[in-house]
Amino acid sequence: VQLQASGGGLVQAGGSLRLSCIASGIIFSIKDMAWYRQAPGKQRELVASITTTSSTNYADSVKGRFTISRNNAESAVYLQMNSLKPEDTAVYYCNHLHGSPYWPWGQGTQVTVSS
Repeated sequence: VQLQASGGGLVQAGGSLRLSCIASGIIFSIKDMAWYRQAPGKQRELVASITTTSSTNYADSVKGRFTISRNNAESAVYLQMNSLKPEDTAVYYCNHLHGSPYWPWGQGTQVTVSS
């Protein structure tokens, strides 16, 4: 399995970014997917998830600001991030939702929000 996340960057507080993650080596459509993030010195945390039926769930810290979506035909999961805050600064990764063992994480994509 390979996960390729992209779309991160440097943005001012209040700005927006759209992250993409392309998965290969799996039957993507049968997997519940999620976005995770890891800030410096902190543990990786679950940010948002989307099931095979496109039911979504969000961490309280991003609810109302982030939107997760998927495109099974492209084996892709997306994260639209609006009203970004400095505390959203982290490396963002995608993976399946259901815990260890995870697929290899890949490099993720860095999101930096300046105040």
